[in-house]
Amino acid sequence: LPPVDVEAVLSDLAASKGGGGNWRTSIVDLLKLLDLDSSLAARKELAEELNVHAGEHGSAEQNIALSKAVWQKLAENGGQVPASLRD
Repeated sequence: LPPVDVEAVLSDLAASKGGGGNWRTSIVDLLKLLDLDSSLAARKELAEELNVHAGEHGSAEQNIALSKAVWQKLAENGGQVPASLRD
């Protein structure tokens, strides 16, 4: 299968939902866009699953690291993700 342009798919989804906030850099907005739990508890669990140990739970530092880890994981699983979102 050809790689999926993840950013394009999410851009279309955001447009259909009226914007989607700042989902490219905000893990909370990305999770909300995907209709997933964005609570602190859910982000703690996601951080453990992705082995993200930056900053305290819920801190800006951890949220940024978690967002980058999600984008990196999407790329590792065959998604076409701009380097700016995963680095």
